[in-house]
Amino acid sequence: MLGAYPADRAEGHSIANATWIDLVDPTDAERARFEQAFGLRVPSQDQLVEIETSSRLQIDNDALYLTLPLIFADPHGPWRLAPAGFVLSKRVLLTVRFAQSVATETVIKELAAAKEVEPAFAFVRIIEEVVDRLADLLEGSGRDLDEASHAIFRQQDAKRLSRETAMLRRLMIGTGRISEHMARVQYTLVCLDRMAKFVVDRCRAWIAPEMSVRLQAVSTDVASLLQYTEGLVSRIQLLQDAAAGIINIDQNDVMKVLTIASVVGIPPVLVVGIYGMNFKNMPELNWAWGYPYALILLVVTAALPLIWFKWKNWI
Repeated sequence: MLGAYPADRAEGHSIANATWIDLVDPTDAERARFEQAFGLRVPSQDQLVEIETSSRLQIDNDALYLTLPLIFADPHGPWRLAPAGFVLSKRVLLTVRFAQSVATETVIKELAAAKEVEPAFAFVRIIEEVVDRLADLLEGSGRDLDEASHAIFRQQDAKRLSRETAMLRRLMIGTGRISEHMARVQYTLVCLDRMAKFVVDRCRAWIAPEMSVRLQAVSTDVASLLQYTEGLVSRIQLLQDAAAGIINIDQNDVMKVLTIASVVGIPPVLVVGIYGMNFKNMPELNWAWGYPYALILLVVTAALPLIWFKWKNWI
């Protein structure tokens, strides 16, 4: 029998024969009913956010008390970690959560029509669904990084330099968010691996061999996902370094143009400054070819720095 809250909060409803109870943001009355029916305590939200391994994996009264940080992936916002608690015993499985869990709700729909659900089986299905959900999130992040890679390493258009730089900055922000997502996924995967191994080790006497095999398969899948996550993190670092390098190159090109322009303009300004001085005995003052001579001198003094930069292959 499967009991789910808050979908069913009728006070007269008996939960003594249930094999899986799902408490969503439970009230004090619901906690008391479960503890009275099964003799097991219901973890509080403060207990679920503890980060020590000793607090996340416990045995009390022949029941396993497990904590797992689930990821609430908002497609239009940041990903958040929502702690979930599991109390696994031979008689019942209790799941306690304070936020939406796609994996848990998927398994609830899957097992809703079952006449009888083994607590260990329900627990394993939730863990497997969480792993599948994390794999989907990693695949989506991998596709986002592919798009970012294509945008960063494509041929740059020098005529749209400022627009390209703005695009690269947006990509750096996007890859930075993916990096935060990967940190959360990696943390959840590590907790999943510890939880699966802990259950196999401590419940070997009463858990079905098939469930142990499936939990070991979960550990194998988690190991492969961790390797994939590390690869994505390395790609993120590469893309951010590449984007920052391209932005620096673009800015250096702008500074190069400004430097050349300023250097080219110095000699003509010097010539104009000299011949703009009102001295009576200036030799070219009464010369008929003085004005064309000054113009030619301006052109020559501007051209010489350009020729020098070209010879040095700076432009």
